[in-house]
Amino acid sequence: MPDATGDAATVRRVVVVGDVFDDVVVVPHGPVRRDTDTPSSIRHTAGGSAANAAAWLGTLGVAVDFVGTVGAADLSRHGAALAAAGVTPHLTGDETLPTGSIVVIVDLEGGESRSMLTERGANGAIDPDRVSDDLLAGAALLHLTGYSFLDARDPTRIGDLVRRAREVGVDVSVDPASSGFIEDFGAAAFLEQIKLATIVFPNLDEGRALTGLVDPDEVLAALGELFPVVALTLGADGVIAQQRGGPPVRVAAHPSAIVDPTGAGDSFCAGFIASWVQKADVHAASEAAVAVAARAVTMVGGRPIL
Repeated sequence: MPDATGDAATVRRVVVVGDVFDDVVVVPHGPVRRDTDTPSSIRHTAGGSAANAAAWLGTLGVAVDFVGTVGAADLSRHGAALAAAGVTPHLTGDETLPTGSIVVIVDLEGGESRSMLTERGANGAIDPDRVSDDLLAGAALLHLTGYSFLDARDPTRIGDLVRRAREVGVDVSVDPASSGFIEDFGAAAFLEQIKLATIVFPNLDEGRALTGLVDPDEVLAALGELFPVVALTLGADGVIAQQRGGPPVRVAAHPSAIVDPTGAGDSFCAGFIASWVQKADVHAASEAAVAVAARAVTMVGGRPIL
């Protein structure tokens, strides 16, 4: 845990590793009609689960270093977008792969669901070794997502990054990111790679995929045996969280007029981390997280509007 007597800028610094995307977010103004036009709001935004979390952290006043990969032609554009959010970018430009792209179709009529058409592009060339020992030195926390394992050419190198961070006293948080990915990768294999993590942020579907259990309280208890801090998000029902040795904490979601749920989980992670690296209090962090997520769903795209 961060030393409360340390320099504030050092204690609060977070390193985020993972995906960067160009998002095309489509919000139809009614049911999608086949073979004809459907009036819609369409926005082009910068995205990516890890990059979104970094941008939210930056706007929350946390010092953030972000490591990721984009197409070479987009290096300056994505670097500038992250810097505008208060993030220090450490981007690699890939000469052969394009920047990852996602078309997000938001279905507010069908229960605030989304469909995502994804080309992962340069995210497949992510290199955990670009997180140097110098970059980890003095950081409070390393944050990464399950997509990092999907993208990595050798997923065990992500596990090695988790180990390297913990060996130098840096906390590690993991957003599993996708229940489908967990099922494809294998729950046991995924848990093996992140077994040294300090904090995990699964949603209920991901928690069920990781544990094989159904009841949220049982999922939380099972994950709590593996990780010091677990924050299990429940959508409109808020979050239940637990710090090892303490009781479960329940925090209700804040009512919001939902415009686009894209990035809600990323903003939740950012809100939790921003509080955690200051106070290491699971209740305060959960309250901060749901407040930030409530803001995020009122805007189109996964990042804060600057």
